[in-house]
Amino acid sequence: MAATQKSTKKRPAASQGGPKPKKVHVEKPAKSDNKKRSRPVTLPAREVQSASDSEAEEEEDIQADADDVDEELAHDDSAMEISEAPPNQKDPAAARESHKAQKVLQEQRRAAKPHSTLLADAKRVWCQANAKNLAPADRQKLIHELMDVIRGRVKDIVFKHDASRIVQTVVKHGRQKERDEVAAELKGKYKELAQNRYSKFLVTKLIRLCPSHRQSILTEFKGHVLRLLLHREATAVLSDAFELYANAYERTLLVRDFYGKETALFTVTSGTAEDKERARKGLAGVLEDADPERRKRVLSSMKAALTSIFNNSDKGAVTHAIVHRALWEYIVAVNSSPDEAEGEKQFREIFEVCQDVLAELVHTKDGSRVVREFLARGGAKDRKQILKILKPHVERMCVDDDAQLVLFTALDVIDDTKLVVKTLVPEMTAPANTLCQTPQGRRALLYLIVPRTRRHFTPAQITALVETDEIRARTSKKTQEVREAEIRTGASEALIKWVKDKGALLLRETGASLVVTEIMLFADGDKTAAIETLLRAASADYPCDDHAPHPIDLPHSSRLYKTLLQGGHFNRATTAVEPALGWDARAFAEKFMDAVGKEVCIAMCNKGECNGAFVVAELCEALKGAQGEAARKTLKGWFGAPVVKEIEGGEAKGKKILLEKISTL
Repeated sequence: MAATQKSTKKRPAASQGGPKPKKVHVEKPAKSDNKKRSRPVTLPAREVQSASDSEAEEEEDIQADADDVDEELAHDDSAMEISEAPPNQKDPAAARESHKAQKVLQEQRRAAKPHSTLLADAKRVWCQANAKNLAPADRQKLIHELMDVIRGRVKDIVFKHDASRIVQTVVKHGRQKERDEVAAELKGKYKELAQNRYSKFLVTKLIRLCPSHRQSILTEFKGHVLRLLLHREATAVLSDAFELYANAYERTLLVRDFYGKETALFTVTSGTAEDKERARKGLAGVLEDADPERRKRVLSSMKAALTSIFNNSDKGAVTHAIVHRALWEYIVAVNSSPDEAEGEKQFREIFEVCQDVLAELVHTKDGSRVVREFLARGGAKDRKQILKILKPHVERMCVDDDAQLVLFTALDVIDDTKLVVKTLVPEMTAPANTLCQTPQGRRALLYLIVPRTRRHFTPAQITALVETDEIRARTSKKTQEVREAEIRTGASEALIKWVKDKGALLLRETGASLVVTEIMLFADGDKTAAIETLLRAASADYPCDDHAPHPIDLPHSSRLYKTLLQGGHFNRATTAVEPALGWDARAFAEKFMDAVGKEVCIAMCNKGECNGAFVVAELCEALKGAQGEAARKTLKGWFGAPVVKEIEGGEAKGKKILLEKISTL
């Protein structure tokens, strides 16, 4: 560590002689391919952390636990020796002899433990191989030496707290050959390893770093998945394996335990292409050729398994993606039941079982689909109950890709818009300052004003939201247009006030300016105060005297003013501007003239590195025509022959377009 710190001594001048200090090679940490599980919205938000940092913390925690255990053992040995022969505190020689006797006894006890020599040799090499500042070649040499020490004995030592850390170092820093060798030695022990406080981390590493052994490792969990999901240590291993590392077929191996023992015993798992294709269908593949009685038994087993997990929500399994996948498959199966009455009954029963933990489901793809299905198919009372459960977590849901789809579906299907505006909308608009800082948060705000627009929502997101439209047509009474208008009206007041209070700052943020543009164009209500805020920022002296650039010099804010002056967004397909019905571009142009003034407008047109010429060109376009004759004449008077000549001789971007617009005034 000392080699990497800067010295406080003054370096000699370049002209002075002497040997140059030798550079110490510091191995840069490799980019980790670790992924992270989706975090439930019920947990408090945490700062973004790299995967390598998380892994380092995991190692430090494990090592700290190991050190604590060693200290406790040493303390116990010392205490036993003291109780057997209490030293004479007044005689230093007697105290020294007592300490020597204690040390000998402690060494004897350690030597009597199984594999003591092996562990001592492994720890000696491990301390060197685990050093942070180590050249790759030196580390590989030590890892190879460490592997020679533990080869053939991995299964015997891996359950010990200190030896588990040693094996993990081999897997982490070793080559694929060493990793596969460790994975092969541990075959048949993975279920037991996953339940151990220390070796569970090793199982996760092997699943991630040994893809050729992954399927065989997951197969060892077959028949025990439900029990392991409710186990304090093993639940995280299964969750990581399913959500982060397993492929589609390997996931079916884990989910299959939910289908009951009958399916596990009589379903063929030969691993052929046909078998894998059938397995990828999940529950649908199991029920494909099943008779009514078998179908009933399988669904009954699934319901019992899911109920046991939801009734033990304190175990943490209710937040895992594997449980959400099984729940979604169950709901799809009961909704497609040949007996509609029986399917409706089963749907109601599973809703009653999991309604209290719906907030634990929304952060995964399958869990989000489950809650959206409950919203779409539920009655007014069910939807009200769902909103009540989700309300405390709305802000976190707004910034989660999957969870926010639940909010959007609630806005799409709930007919009681007064309830939505009273409970859901304020929870989305109140944290607008925070939400506008992330793409997900901005989408949440935009959905209140311009839902499902292709300008801000991807085709995949729109497709996911369309899934509930067919059900909505049967369960909702209001039309889509009426519902959207009522939601927009309910959210507009708070959003317009937000622009009025924070508009000058929002202009300078790229993402926030997009939200402001949509609010000004499409929100309902009096926007006079918000317009004044935006124009006050544009009327500042140009160019600005302070270090901050003028809003017109920022691409995103100049685009905002340009869009407001042209009265809507430009459609490339039709090569025309689509006017916003609730926005008066001419009135805004007249206010822009009054607020900005002649000097600033002309100054905007004579700079080469700004977008002012394009904005003024749209100002000229907005004031053309018979209406607003006075404003048009005033603007034309600003651009007399001397000003036009100055623009022609300048280097402003867009001056050609500007001159054309001026000539049409």
